[in-house]
Amino acid sequence: MTTEQIAEALELTGKLMELHGENPFKVKALTNAAYRLDKSGVPLEGKTREEIEQIEGIGKGIAAKIDELLQRGTTTELEELFAKTPAGVIEMLSIKGIGPKKVAQLWKELGVESPGELLYACKENRLVELKGFGEKTQASVIKAIEFSMANKGRYHYATVEPYAEDLVAFAKKQLKSELVALTGAVRRQSIIIDEIELLIAADELDLEKFKNPLNIPVHVTTCSEEEFNKALFLSTGSPDHLKQLNHFESKINFDAGTEQDIYQSAGLSYILPELREGRGELLLAQHNQLPKLIEVEDLRGILHCHSKWSDGLNTLEEMAVSCRDLGYEYFGICDHSKSAGYAGGLQPERVIAQQKEVDELNAKMGPFRIYKGIESDILVSGELDYEEDILETFDFVVASVHSVLKMDKDKATARLIKAIENPYTRILGHPTGRLLLSREGYPIDYAKVIDACAANKVVIELNAHPYRLDIDWTWIPYCMEKNVMISINPDSHDKDSMTDVRWGTLAARKGMLTKEFCLNTKSLSEFDQWIKSR
Repeated sequence: MTTEQIAEALELTGKLMELHGENPFKVKALTNAAYRLDKSGVPLEGKTREEIEQIEGIGKGIAAKIDELLQRGTTTELEELFAKTPAGVIEMLSIKGIGPKKVAQLWKELGVESPGELLYACKENRLVELKGFGEKTQASVIKAIEFSMANKGRYHYATVEPYAEDLVAFAKKQLKSELVALTGAVRRQSIIIDEIELLIAADELDLEKFKNPLNIPVHVTTCSEEEFNKALFLSTGSPDHLKQLNHFESKINFDAGTEQDIYQSAGLSYILPELREGRGELLLAQHNQLPKLIEVEDLRGILHCHSKWSDGLNTLEEMAVSCRDLGYEYFGICDHSKSAGYAGGLQPERVIAQQKEVDELNAKMGPFRIYKGIESDILVSGELDYEEDILETFDFVVASVHSVLKMDKDKATARLIKAIENPYTRILGHPTGRLLLSREGYPIDYAKVIDACAANKVVIELNAHPYRLDIDWTWIPYCMEKNVMISINPDSHDKDSMTDVRWGTLAARKGMLTKEFCLNTKSLSEFDQWIKSR
């Protein structure tokens, strides 16, 4: 079992124990251990029980469970919990907004034993009068179940990519041919993927030996060697892109040769696969105005990361050293602010202590530079959660919403604009708070928020975590039109996830982001000037 799978098994054990009203201290220990393992990714395979006990946050009891999971793939305790819990009730534990205690209440008091039954009960308004629920909770449960049902069989691009690349390598080896290519949404690097589409110049491909543990659907298209370039061209573009190509029907020659040749035959400059979405790229190609897209190598610094000062897994020094060793010139620490009690948010005295450590590290790590940032919670009122005397101590402030996500569009937009207008806000963090395939973002008027950032010279974050990718790439052209810069930030909670900036960069490229409009492509001296510009 992988570390991730073990963390999931421990977390599920804790949820099932809570569901059945077992010892809350044991539940908390399991939950904390699962969280630590999931965040750290520390390899467990091959470790002895004694070695597992040495991992921070893992006691003897949990080490024994991990050892059993490594040996058997399950535990006796988990098997017993499964035996006394209906499968549908276990599935209900994954519904956003209701924890194990509420699931137990629904099961015991309403006799609901599956998400489908729960959805029906909601439609019958049976949750409205149930203690601890009410009309609002019922509405959110309906939304969560319907959202989950709509997204089954869908995957984050970051999840699919390694299997897709392995499939290409497997196919080339099987066929002893280079005429193999990814196509469709995967080739366009869409942020959500339904299937892996593969094009081969062969009659068939035996996929029996290809291991895809997630069972991601694979669709194989075959063609002759002579038709390969044409087939690749036609199977890559989105329906909108291909529909708009009809305007060039009299010119385009699909048998011209390479994809570059096909575009050229229609008087168009080459359009990169990730741009083939039918969002104005053909008009730009017609006038040879496609921009030079940002590359991950263009990034010079890493901003918005967390450390052990709040809810990160590594020390501030470990995070900074890792950033420097990756070749970056500067690092912006942005631990959680005081309102985020759930994440160890920094009270004012801890802010001062952390900033002292930053000064000490800068004294010995130069010319590499650490900047004093904070991820300050945006309160319901739109205010930031520190007084001015604390806010002015930071080099920059990332303002983000983390709580009270259920607002209507007007209130959510007004809340963000109030925060943007705060003179200490420099970056608006993950503007909608969405979690792809898990939680919809809160509704905002994108145009008004971007206009407010333009008026107040506030940068918008593209949160590069592959489950966020927020701001959505489709709004990047409008940001650039309004002269609003984007900052591609990993929101790292450990040193290894700084490389998530790659996923953010891929998404940014779909929005035609250029190096010039990205904040953290600035050199150290340029970024320093930006810091001092307020």
